[in-house]
Amino acid sequence: MTTPKELRYSEEHEWVKEEGEKLRVGITHFAQSELGDIVFVELPEVGDEVTADEPFGSVESVKTVSELYAPVSGKVVEVNEDLNDSPEFVNDSPYEKAWMIVIEPSDRSELENLMTAEQYEEMVKED
Repeated sequence: MTTPKELRYSEEHEWVKEEGEKLRVGITHFAQSELGDIVFVELPEVGDEVTADEPFGSVESVKTVSELYAPVSGKVVEVNEDLNDSPEFVNDSPYEKAWMIVIEPSDRSELENLMTAEQYEEMVKED
C-alpha cells in the first residue's frame, strides 16, 4: 500500500495535498482497495460549500456505495470531471488521476486535525 508522505489524511480515508492556498482532495489507496472496483463517482459542483467531516459526494463500487467526507471546510473551486467517464481512475491512480475536488479552505487550522502518513498507516494497520 502506498501512502505518500507529503499528504495529510483523514480518519475517513481522504487525502489532502496542499497547493498554495488551495487543497486537492481524493481517497486513499487503502480506501479504494477496500471498496473494490469503482463504477461511479458523485461529486459536488464548483461553488458548493463543504463542511469538515460532512459528506460531499460518494463512490459506488461493485460491492457498495460509500460516502466521501470533506477533510476540511471551504468552497469547491475545481472538480475532477474525468471521473464521470473514467471512475476506474480511483482504483488505478488514487493519488494522481483520481483526485476528486479542490477546496479553497475557510479555516486552514482544520489541517491540524489531519494525520501524517505515518499516523494514517498506524490507523489502517489496526483495522
